[in-house]
Amino acid sequence: MHKILFPVSEAYPLIKTGGLADVAGSLPPALKAQHCDVRLLLPAYQQVLDRAESPKKILEIYVPESNAHVRLLETVLPGTDVTTWLVDHPESFQRPGNPYHDDNGRDWPDNASRFALLSRVAAMLGLGSTNLSWQPEVVHCHDWQTALVPALISLASRRPATVFTIHNLAYQGTFSAETFETLHLPGKLWSPEGLEFYGYLSFIKGGLAYADHITTVSPTYAKEIQTPEFGNGLDGLLRHRSTQLTGILNGVDDSVWNPATDDNLVANYDASRFPEKQKNKLALQREVNLPANPDVPLLGLVGRLVSQKGIDLVIGALRQLVQMQLPFQFVSLGAGAQEYEHALAELMLKYPQHISVMIGYDEAHAHRIEAGADMFLMPSRFEPCGLNQLYSLRYGTVPVVRGVGGLADTVIDASTASLADKSATGFVFAEATVSALVETLKRALDLYQDQAAWQRLALAGMAKNYSWRTSAEQYLHLYGTLIGTRT
Repeated sequence: MHKILFPVSEAYPLIKTGGLADVAGSLPPALKAQHCDVRLLLPAYQQVLDRAESPKKILEIYVPESNAHVRLLETVLPGTDVTTWLVDHPESFQRPGNPYHDDNGRDWPDNASRFALLSRVAAMLGLGSTNLSWQPEVVHCHDWQTALVPALISLASRRPATVFTIHNLAYQGTFSAETFETLHLPGKLWSPEGLEFYGYLSFIKGGLAYADHITTVSPTYAKEIQTPEFGNGLDGLLRHRSTQLTGILNGVDDSVWNPATDDNLVANYDASRFPEKQKNKLALQREVNLPANPDVPLLGLVGRLVSQKGIDLVIGALRQLVQMQLPFQFVSLGAGAQEYEHALAELMLKYPQHISVMIGYDEAHAHRIEAGADMFLMPSRFEPCGLNQLYSLRYGTVPVVRGVGGLADTVIDASTASLADKSATGFVFAEATVSALVETLKRALDLYQDQAAWQRLALAGMAKNYSWRTSAEQYLHLYGTLIGTRT
């Protein structure tokens, strides 16, 4: 039984701002189901403490480099039997806003010290330098917030193996060179081969340069980040480490995202009861104040309103679809850049019969959009894996995506050939332009008029298996290989 420490900055259902939380809430239970002794470690944010089940103190730790006295609390991840440890340091983690920024969207000014503290606690647990009897064989870290862990662990002679997963290379945890000094990081880590990045401190390089193995969340993204277009300045380092870089596709938590059992829906359904999906469409149309009409194709979008997600392409495409007087409705859920929030709100005011927009995030509403929409838009400029297209396939909601990253790995375009051999699962386009998205949507809207063909397409998506069990098996193989090389 492999012993794995899993330090992260967020995990669903305790706290979520994005896809990392879904992974952290799903992969550890899947690993545990494969007889893995996995312990989740995350900060004791106030929201986490409010949702955690009877957390109890198991350890007090003094972290000298951070001059911090920390309590380690133990609970379980809700709905699972995964042991979860919370790093309780109120000065760092109990504050309003979300884990990374305040209510006005400004990064917390002490983010470097907050996540350095989390990383130091993870490193101490990994190296067995606390009073706990449990010590991991592998420490599996995620994104820049825990990327210092492999760097700190690398300095020890007897140490566990380290894995670092890139969920989004665009977020790197870059701070001033002075921050390196104020964090009291070991001097030998400061070099172009280490944590220095063009004169700045780069947290993410701790994982990229020092982890025993790097993974990212889809095979195509693993290739893309080794190119200047997608590498965010780190493509050279990633090419250098290409033999220690693997793409493992994320999965879907069937206990959460399953139209047959989803408590958020007005009508449950599966492939054998596909017509029941229409009840969710009519309920969603009423909920978002769109005309309740089963014959009008309903487009859905759930996600951050940022350039990465191609929201400007969606806005431009909606304007053209209205001008062309094509039959459609659009419903969206998400928040992000104010310019996109305002543009979508203006479109809703101007075209209330076509467009409904909700700024913010609500998990139950996200489920109802996945079930009620006919198609789901993800025209991302880059997409490490993407989860919503996987949820959409599971819910028989046909994805319309740009062919990048995990979107390219999971959606098969409805070409003449793929429709004929019934392998098609969605619509894929190449160029990040409004015109390319519009032409693809016209293809989708045309096919929608043939309801028999549309149902075959939706059911082909529902037949796909993107479960966490498959991903967990790949991670377990990786863990076993790394452990074997250290014994």
